[in-house]
Amino acid sequence: MKETFGRGPAPAALAAKVRMLAPSMTRSMQRVAEAVANDPAGCAALTVTGLAELTGTSEATVVRTARLLGYPGYRDLRLALAGLAAQQQSGRAPAITTDIAVDDPIADVVAKLAQDERQTLADTAAGLDTVQLGAAVTAAAAARRIDVYGVGASGLVAQDLAQKLLRIGLIAHAHSDPHLAVTNAVQLRAGDVAIAITHSGSTGDVVEPLRAAFEHGATTVAVTGRPDGAVTQYADHVLTTSTARESELRPAAMSSRTSQLLVVDCLFVGVAQRTYETAAPALAASYEALAHRHRR
Repeated sequence: MKETFGRGPAPAALAAKVRMLAPSMTRSMQRVAEAVANDPAGCAALTVTGLAELTGTSEATVVRTARLLGYPGYRDLRLALAGLAAQQQSGRAPAITTDIAVDDPIADVVAKLAQDERQTLADTAAGLDTVQLGAAVTAAAAARRIDVYGVGASGLVAQDLAQKLLRIGLIAHAHSDPHLAVTNAVQLRAGDVAIAITHSGSTGDVVEPLRAAFEHGATTVAVTGRPDGAVTQYADHVLTTSTARESELRPAAMSSRTSQLLVVDCLFVGVAQRTYETAAPALAASYEALAHRHRR
């Protein structure tokens, strides 16, 4: 289980959650979230009234923001802010990078992308619910069949996961065609697993087959950047991803793919651990079958 700080997410998870949820908040809640993210030490010293005055909002908005971020109340948020401030002062908090400019030298592009990728991975790891992950691993390890749904960049991640699961002897298929996805989803039953990968949480071509799988009794998993998205209505287990800030030269699909790959790799390794006695021979057999294709 994730480490907690008081009651609510740990300080590192708080920073990740602010970045992840801010785009879906109301404008007044965004002001509160931005304030605590930009100056955790200063906000930790404020009462709920003081933070409301600082952000031009109400005490109720501050409390609602704290609860959306995973804290029972503002007092618990203040404790986490104090912890986050201490981490930043000790130099452990990652620096926030600037957007990539059109005239940036390629060396700067590499450095900025590398930093954003590190931040995305750190945020995803900090916010990933390991209890939900463990439940998804348990279901997938025992599944008769695993279907993975995704389109666009998420479709590539779906293919990556299905290919890995096939290599360890599981029956797994990735579906990016929405018609085939639904056609396959209605064939699933109890004991099967369906995994939907969608950053927005509202991609209809991914939500629809997951709903069909859910209604037919399969165990369902959503890998999404929006825990309040439509896809989670039909998910038994939700694995949350994070992304870097979107810009003109860095669309959301770039960082969402990075965080999705981390989550599906964690899922795959967990399944491989649970099925090691059969997974290891299956993986060795696949290596042997393909080895001649990689020899000169």
